[in-house]
Amino acid sequence: MTLKAKRQSRLRDLLAQSFLKSQDEIASALHREGIEATQATLSRDLRELGVLKGPEGYMLPAPGANREPARRELQRAVTTYMLSARRASNLVVVRTGAGQASPLALEIDRSGLDGAVGTVAGDDTIFIATTTATQATRMVKLLQDLAKA
Repeated sequence: MTLKAKRQSRLRDLLAQSFLKSQDEIASALHREGIEATQATLSRDLRELGVLKGPEGYMLPAPGANREPARRELQRAVTTYMLSARRASNLVVVRTGAGQASPLALEIDRSGLDGAVGTVAGDDTIFIATTTATQATRMVKLLQDLAKA
């Protein structure tokens, strides 16, 4: 078993047993198991596993859960709120109307877009951190395509 597979398997077990409220708590729990992981690695693992974060903390999706509803909600949010999306190195800068950045950023986070590390939302602007500049370019195209659909 690869280190990644072992880490993700143990991560699934930990999340099935208890609600962990932060990535620091997850990293500490893995550390107690003898598994070291950076914040970037944990973010990637959580995204790949489809882990959701709610008021109680991180949780696994229901067995057989489909990501399609999250994608439909993202498309609805993009068409409703997004005014523009531009790449700035490995960031995507999304402009919205006043007060509309947070609901759109939430849907971006929930949809688990490939390459998205996380979002920061202000009043009318969202920064999406991506793993690479190439991934940022792809993300801009995806958001623009969703806006047209």
